[in-house]
Amino acid sequence: MKALRVIVRRRSVATTLLATTALVVPACAASDPVSGGQAGAIGVAGANTGASGASSAGTSSAGASSAGTSSSAGSAAAGSAGLSNVSGSGGNGGSSVAAAGTGTGGGSAGSGAVATEKFSFFVTSWAGLQRLAKGFGLGDGTDGFGGDLRYGETGAGAGLRGADKICATLAEASMPGAGAKGWRAFLSAADDGTGKQVDAIDRVGTGPWYDRLGRLFGTSVADINAQRPTSADSAIKNDFPNEDGVPNHQPDATQAAVDNHDMLTGSNSTGKLMAATATCLDWTSALGDTAKEGKPRVGHAWPRGSGDSANWMSSLTESGCKAGANLKEQGGPLKDAVTVGSGGGYGGFYCFALKP
Repeated sequence: MKALRVIVRRRSVATTLLATTALVVPACAASDPVSGGQAGAIGVAGANTGASGASSAGTSSAGASSAGTSSSAGSAAAGSAGLSNVSGSGGNGGSSVAAAGTGTGGGSAGSGAVATEKFSFFVTSWAGLQRLAKGFGLGDGTDGFGGDLRYGETGAGAGLRGADKICATLAEASMPGAGAKGWRAFLSAADDGTGKQVDAIDRVGTGPWYDRLGRLFGTSVADINAQRPTSADSAIKNDFPNEDGVPNHQPDATQAAVDNHDMLTGSNSTGKLMAATATCLDWTSALGDTAKEGKPRVGHAWPRGSGDSANWMSSLTESGCKAGANLKEQGGPLKDAVTVGSGGGYGGFYCFALKP
């Protein structure tokens, strides 16, 4: 019986890798809600994480269309299937994403691993921001949101509230139920809506925080208030993962790594407001008018060197607030680009949950 389980698990991973190949999406593409490489990679990671907890019981659920049935060891026989989850004595296993699926992988960790229900930190993925931007009516979503993160919120403080909502929406899409954890974007602002300054480091709760696959990001505010989080798992310390637990430097496992290290923060190296001109009018504007909006401060999700280039909260100032991405290795910000992504990014930002 042990040999049978091993064979089935291998088939599940093979299915996942096949799905990954079927869903290859360039790093800058905007057509797919969750990029194929991203979905496939998380399926593999989830399957590996939960493998030790698999038993003879298995269930399957749909992604974008009808799901197939699952075998006795939890692998899915999918038609245009979405997700298959393995359940067993050690916890829920990983999932595989088929060609038509728009769901995400993961699942609870198997025996000996940290439960992914602790999911409380991620970097907003480019594919995720594009999907939300398109759904919000920003054309085909190709350029993302830029410095305007209101996401339907209005009135004073709308930029921060909208960014928080983006975090919650992406978290929920990756792990149903996770959207209710009280997500906060790691963003500083000159005015919270009542005239008070907002420092990003004060918005994120007290920790600890874990990524989508249950890996430790930081134990406390003191722990993360450093160039790189002091106690972070070595697998993610120098390449922060996105909402699906995929290392963000190479979000599509079938493609080469991309230059996407710049993350909006508006903050200095201690997580406090850099300047009123460093927040795109408190995350409400994406015109590309630097005289009016200023230029956003960004941190590095993965280090570009030492010193400021390694700081995840504050590394450099982008060229402007306009929506857009530049994911090619080409050095510092392009001075005439006036976009949030001109230096190697796409306007992404960090998300923390108040409740692990």
